[in-house]
Amino acid sequence: MSDEKKLPGRGRGADYVPPKHQHRIVASPFTRLVRVHALMAAGEASMAVALADSLFLSITPGEARSRVILFLAVSFAPFIVLGRFIGPVIDRMPGGRRLLVVMIAGLRAVVMFAMVSQLDSLFLFPLAFLAMVLNKTYAVSKSAMLPTLTKSEADLVEANAKLGVTAGIVGFVAAVPAGVLSLISAQVTLVFGGIIFVLATIAALRIPKRQVAREQAAELEIRELRQAGVVIAASAMGLVRASVGFLFFHLAFWFADPERSQVVGVAPNGRWKVVEYHFGPQFGTMWFGVAVSMAAVGTLLGNLSARALKRFRQVESLMVLALVIIGIFGVFTSIAATTIVALLMAAAVNYAAAIGNMAFETIVQRDAPDANRGRALANFHTRFQLMWVGAGLIPVVLKLPGVVGFAIVAGLGISGGAAYWFGLSQVAKGLDEPLGLATLVRRRIRRR
Repeated sequence: MSDEKKLPGRGRGADYVPPKHQHRIVASPFTRLVRVHALMAAGEASMAVALADSLFLSITPGEARSRVILFLAVSFAPFIVLGRFIGPVIDRMPGGRRLLVVMIAGLRAVVMFAMVSQLDSLFLFPLAFLAMVLNKTYAVSKSAMLPTLTKSEADLVEANAKLGVTAGIVGFVAAVPAGVLSLISAQVTLVFGGIIFVLATIAALRIPKRQVAREQAAELEIRELRQAGVVIAASAMGLVRASVGFLFFHLAFWFADPERSQVVGVAPNGRWKVVEYHFGPQFGTMWFGVAVSMAAVGTLLGNLSARALKRFRQVESLMVLALVIIGIFGVFTSIAATTIVALLMAAAVNYAAAIGNMAFETIVQRDAPDANRGRALANFHTRFQLMWVGAGLIPVVLKLPGVVGFAIVAGLGISGGAAYWFGLSQVAKGLDEPLGLATLVRRRIRRR
């Protein structure tokens, strides 16, 4: 065939060369994950809007507390099973993590549709907490898949930041139509969210099949992940996640103070009282919704600043900074426990969590170059989710005054930052055994 016939749009029959503009645009594996993540964030926002005026948030705090304790405690089990038993098997299956994401998205759709008829029933509580567990499990699976879908492991931190920014923007945008639909009824909003999760399930099927780990962890990988620098960074990040979980549930009950509420009736099943909150300067379910929105804004700002913060030569200083931010805002809020300060604290703590997560993943990339990122991050994030749930149980089980709760967050941030800084000094002196922050603190006390 002549050179002229090889040009796009030339030739006949088998020699025909289609024009360049007819070539199909194929989305990259990471782009397909972004689409799924955006749809999951939109569905999550729709559920939050739908439950805003439901029985889930309108019963008295004392009656809600017992149910939150039960289902939050139950939510421990899936993470333990996922991390210890199911996770390693799924990682070695071709497309195992993708299959898990597909199943999670599908189950989220089923849960949303099931909630439609259960808004005024006790069954709403297990459905809501099942949705929470599925959301956390998705976060672990997404973190495990991400390294296999990026062009290089050097792009991992930036890719994670892009996912965070996408979730923040899409979640905010999706709340608008969900809010409009809620004016009709919460059931319509739930159906809207369920359809979004169905679309997420279809989109997840288009993610390419990849194995997170083809074989068991080698001795070199285990040794690198047990380095003192990685271990103390994981401990510090666990404290950051614990602060986020503790603050979330503490604010939920602090804003819903029963002393500023009035009983307006009894639920249709007669099992609990329905209350209305006085939306004063410090109390009300409405303010908790604003706090959740502020937390999302903080996470978004943290992810947006990932590229600029990545230029820090000492990435460990970012982890210290994250803990210090949590400590400072905890102290300030415990002194001036007002609505505005609490809302700012919600944003600041989640901002710190975002930059702390970026710092931690950078440390793992740098100090464990031979480790399987998907397997390692899945294990670490499972541990972090357990810290979130475990810390969240504390303000649910204990009726803490607002000042005390904020002081606990301050203590987590300040003591964690100090302990991590001390741990870094020990690593700089040649410490090579895997010690957590608690062990390092005990060692320091013994020396005194």
